[in-house]
Amino acid sequence: MAYRPEPDRDSRPWWERIAGKEFAVQECAGCGTPRFPPRAFCPVCRTEGCRWRKVDPVGTVESWIVSHQPFVPGRLDPYLVVMVRLEAVSGCLVYGNWRSTRPPEHGERVVGAFTEVTGDVTLLDWAPADAGSLHVHPPERKSSR
Repeated sequence: MAYRPEPDRDSRPWWERIAGKEFAVQECAGCGTPRFPPRAFCPVCRTEGCRWRKVDPVGTVESWIVSHQPFVPGRLDPYLVVMVRLEAVSGCLVYGNWRSTRPPEHGERVVGAFTEVTGDVTLLDWAPADAGSLHVHPPERKSSR
């Protein structure tokens, strides 16, 4: 059974932005510290308030794994998941599917690509920055028979 993202109180605004093809991170309303993933309190000053700051989905590959667990609806084959260090937010790590025919390289510059999986689920994937303009299609649906 595939996993479906279930937005909660803290992550719902992020998922809504991703669905609208916008990447943003939380920023503390008290001290301005950026944070990701979204959460209720600032890890620095413990303030509860936040605002959202749009940032470019650009970063470098920190690490990756090959997932054999079908987390994406309709996707049954193994796929690469990369951990990306964002350029715009120091210390921020973001995860997503790898969109290239070759494996990633540590330190490689990457750009985000929005992938609509279903009508109500959009994911942020990552592709090599040198791939140029990237139009990502939904993952192919494969039968489980």
